[in-house]
Amino acid sequence: MSENKEFQEDELNLQEESNENVENNQPENVAETPSAEELLADEKDRYIRLFAEFENYKKRTTKEKMEFFQYANQDMMISMLGVLDDFERALKEIAKNGNEADLQGVELIYQKLKTKLTEKGLKPIEVKAGDDFNVDFHEAITQIPAPSEELKGKIVDVVETGYQLHDRVIRFSKVVTGN
Repeated sequence: MSENKEFQEDELNLQEESNENVENNQPENVAETPSAEELLADEKDRYIRLFAEFENYKKRTTKEKMEFFQYANQDMMISMLGVLDDFERALKEIAKNGNEADLQGVELIYQKLKTKLTEKGLKPIEVKAGDDFNVDFHEAITQIPAPSEELKGKIVDVVETGYQLHDRVIRFSKVVTGN
């Protein structure tokens, strides 16, 4: 029996040693599985980011649609500018000839056309001789010697009126600058 008892003691000692080895051999930096709270926090963060991205997308597409509708008639407006210019030239010629009845009739039609175009967002770019030249609104078609010292680098004459549709320039003012 003593052999049996010794055998059992040896077996217990071996088990204890193996348990100690297993405990000592486990790495200390074992990644723990994320808890339910951490997973919930990660998913909540993902949801909030996705929701914000979707809101930005909606705002961007709404803005693009508004710009599309606002500038959808830009081509038609550009084509009407030639008619507006012709009316202005006709008014000048009729005013020279002195026919008051013709002048009133043409001026009435011109004002109606101009009013309708203004209602749709068309506005002329106001330019006078002596204003500073601005490449965002003006196109210099030629340079002439400045008639006076204060007109150097400034607008001397306006050849063609420029127009904006809402805040976008659709035709630059054609000007003559002094050098």
